[in-house]
Amino acid sequence: MSDDKTREIFVTGLRNAHAMENQALSIMKPQVKRIENYPEMAAMLQQHINETQGQIDRIEEILTSLAEDHSTLKDLALSLTGSLAALGHSVAGDEILKNSMANFAFENFEIAAYKSLITIAELGGYAGLVSPLQMSLDQEVAMAAWLEENLRPTTIKFANLKEAGQTAKV
Repeated sequence: MSDDKTREIFVTGLRNAHAMENQALSIMKPQVKRIENYPEMAAMLQQHINETQGQIDRIEEILTSLAEDHSTLKDLALSLTGSLAALGHSVAGDEILKNSMANFAFENFEIAAYKSLITIAELGGYAGLVSPLQMSLDQEVAMAAWLEENLRPTTIKFANLKEAGQTAKV
């Protein structure tokens, strides 16, 4: 594969990751505002919102170092789909469970994206750009692990609140 082709794949992947992270923000921000009964979830989502902004900043720095920019169209399109997904879950009677499952799936999607980007960076001779991508990957892995560990307790709390006749959905 030529250096030009590898660079093209890498830049496209970075633009996709930038849009993906904007999508993540458009999913998490409405969720964290709605959570009432799951303070641990709200705190972790807020922490990950802050991490996600750092991930966006790192991607922008990498793109700038390559004399490239993010794709505003991709950012807008994925942000819109993220907002629609969050809105769709907000009307569900089990919103917290749907969000927990969707967030876990999305984190794993992000993990795969960063692993692929790191591979392309290594193949393309961009070893110096691997570290910031690895930092983002590590944050995604940690969030996915937290969501996985907390799916059962969240489900139990939801069921207990519902059984007690209390607001359980968020």
